[in-house]
Amino acid sequence: MSGEPAAERPDEKKGAVSSETVVADPGWDGSTLLEVNGLDAFYGRAHALQGVSFSMGREPVAIIGRNGMGKTTLCNAIMQIRPATTRASVRFLGEECVGRPSYRIASSGIGYVPQGRRLFESLTVDEHLRMIGTKRDSRWTPDAIYELFPRLAQRRRNGGMQLSGGEQQMLAIGRALLTNPKLLVMDEPSEGLAPAIIESLTATFLRLSEEGLAILVVEQNLAMATALADRQLVMVAGRIFTETTATELANDPEAQRRFLGVERA
Repeated sequence: MSGEPAAERPDEKKGAVSSETVVADPGWDGSTLLEVNGLDAFYGRAHALQGVSFSMGREPVAIIGRNGMGKTTLCNAIMQIRPATTRASVRFLGEECVGRPSYRIASSGIGYVPQGRRLFESLTVDEHLRMIGTKRDSRWTPDAIYELFPRLAQRRRNGGMQLSGGEQQMLAIGRALLTNPKLLVMDEPSEGLAPAIIESLTATFLRLSEEGLAILVVEQNLAMATALADRQLVMVAGRIFTETTATELANDPEAQRRFLGVERA
């Protein structure tokens, strides 16, 4: 993926993420926000995702697993970000996502925080936030992001790559929130961050969840994953191997070693 993140491609005419009205499928029951059914993804002949199926409503959900299990590929498949090719079904608000452009999926209500943050070296903090077109009556505006993350307000004139790792992650999260999503998908949000920053971000995510934002988090950090979501989906070799709960996982050191290779402190 080069240059601009596909999930935030600007509208050619307006210079901002375009908006569209999602017309729900007649068979949609209204309670399932995201439904992944039999999803396969390929890199050439490599079969990265193999029949992945799960669904979620407004409750937060965590997907955990070791490196190389297909977690990032799953995030990219939901957003239809290349280079992987996908088949089967990903439905959001009853509408099929497979085959749609990434920026249309983003504008339909899925905010994406990619692994590695994907910031622009040439843009300041404020420019990152102003590039997303928002309405004044929207829940999330640049000013609202500065209120959520005061440290970004202090560094609004700094370049995105001049920030600390924690500040970069705040900016990536803020950028995704500016699409005013119904579902926030986050890929390894704790990666490379100090424990104090992870704790602060976890508190922020919990507050967003309490406000009604659905969260799908992909994590190897067991403490963050179990703090954010009671429902834990375990990925092994491109499949959802099992589903468990935060309490069960926290109290099962053998499962922690087996699925993550670590024990929770």
